Amino acid sequence: TKLMADRTSIIIAHRLSTIQDADKIVVIDHGEILEIGNHNELLEKEGFAVEKNVANIATAFTGRFGSGKPVIGFLGEYDALSGLSQIEGIFEKKPLVDGAPGHGCGHNLLGVGSVAAALAVKEYLQENGKEGTVIFYGCPGEEGGSGKGFMARDGVFDELDFAVSWHPADQNAVSVGSSTANYQIYYRFYGISSHAAGSPEKGRSALDAVELMNTGVQYLREHIIQEARVHYAITNTGGFSPNVVQPYAEVLYLIRAPKNDQVKEIFERINDIAKGAALMTGTKMEMEFIKACSNLVDNTTMQEVMYKNALEVEREGYTEEEMKLASEFYASLGSKKLDIQAELKNYEKSHKAAAEAVMAPYADAPINDFIMPLADVEGCLAGSTDVGDVSYVCPTVQFKGLTEVAGTPAHTWQWTAQGKSSIAHKGMIFSAKVMAATAIDMYEDPAKIEPAKKELNNRLGGYLSYISRLRTISESKVSDDDTNERHLTVDKDSM
Repeated sequence: TKLMADRTSIIIAHRLSTIQDADKIVVIDHGEILEIGNHNELLEKEGFAVEKNVANIATAFTGRFGSGKPVIGFLGEYDALSGLSQIEGIFEKKPLVDGAPGHGCGHNLLGVGSVAAALAVKEYLQENGKEGTVIFYGCPGEEGGSGKGFMARDGVFDELDFAVSWHPADQNAVSVGSSTANYQIYYRFYGISSHAAGSPEKGRSALDAVELMNTGVQYLREHIIQEARVHYAITNTGGFSPNVVQPYAEVLYLIRAPKNDQVKEIFERINDIAKGAALMTGTKMEMEFIKACSNLVDNTTMQEVMYKNALEVEREGYTEEEMKLASEFYASLGSKKLDIQAELKNYEKSHKAAAEAVMAPYADAPINDFIMPLADVEGCLAGSTDVGDVSYVCPTVQFKGLTEVAGTPAHTWQWTAQGKSSIAHKGMIFSAKVMAATAIDMYEDPAKIEPAKKELNNRLGGYLSYISRLRTISESKVSDDDTNERHLTVDKDSM
């Protein structure tokens, strides 16, 4: 930019992948310069061929090593959450920078842990002279952007035999169960401004349209499945003067349900409500489809391989100092006990007693320092993840690694405060080892991959071909001229 021209600028970032256009990057640890280089030099130092601007997304990239089959992908995320800046290691809310983002979901650890797993597999391939390809995927915008959905739409994951990922958590467990699919859409209304007292009959209120739409959706909630969620935020009310009829207003909707088709059905009904609101107010309605992500598809074959490795990989113990820190954090959270009865819902009746025996000793512990038994009941999380789109393309497995004290709620300053602790780092390294060991098992015995693919095929009803929600929506007509309807288009550059 002109502002930065002819100047030396210092940029502080958590990840190299967040720096796109730097001539030189200096990596500093406690005042000591560890490395100097440009973006590509630092990423390629370990021998990976780096491709940037993947799927035409500026912050998406891949690192590739090796050749031939099998082709294994590690998924990395690195985005933060708005407003969750927090000073590390303290037990009170205190932003490092007021209003700035913070890693309240642990993606600072997620991305690095996945890189570590990819590097470990690279070394395994080199040392053993094995054929195979390992790819690290730098996936932006998981929080509200569904970057992997856009990448999957453009075929970025199509070559994979399977994918491996993880997520920071307050326990060690193989992730079992689905997540909700979702759509996110802007609804914009255009009216006519007028003096609200002198000539209200000449005005057409866009704000009235938004309010009527929201009221209609409130009534719709009674008539959709219980597991669905419909969230909204009024992002523009059209102005601050009550004596002016607002000519413009917009609302952002996020629709969730356990399955893609269920989200699509609710989306179409909400569209009708939006059109009705426009008709009632004499305004025009315009939609902008922001993003979509699919529900997760479980893969028991891969989960069993990962669980075996989670039990076999050695975990580093915690020091007295770490246990003291964990106890203080735990107390600051109100000493939230492990809800064993809630966890037992994830197990068949015949396995509940054995699972409870593993968890019971840690009911009051500040750290859930054990491996959660492999769940055998596949529930559905209320939240969403764009890993779901990858799981439609190839067998996908995820690990949950212990980086937080017991009971720490995600998307909070408390989570951010623990994100740089030695406890978090130990959990990240353990998770990386589990992921790498899982991948190596598949390299050692490629015949294990076919059962995983067959399972995915069966779970998708024999239709082993990913159809992007983004592509199907962008090609569909959702309105016509008589009711102010528009063709929806999705521009991958708009992420």
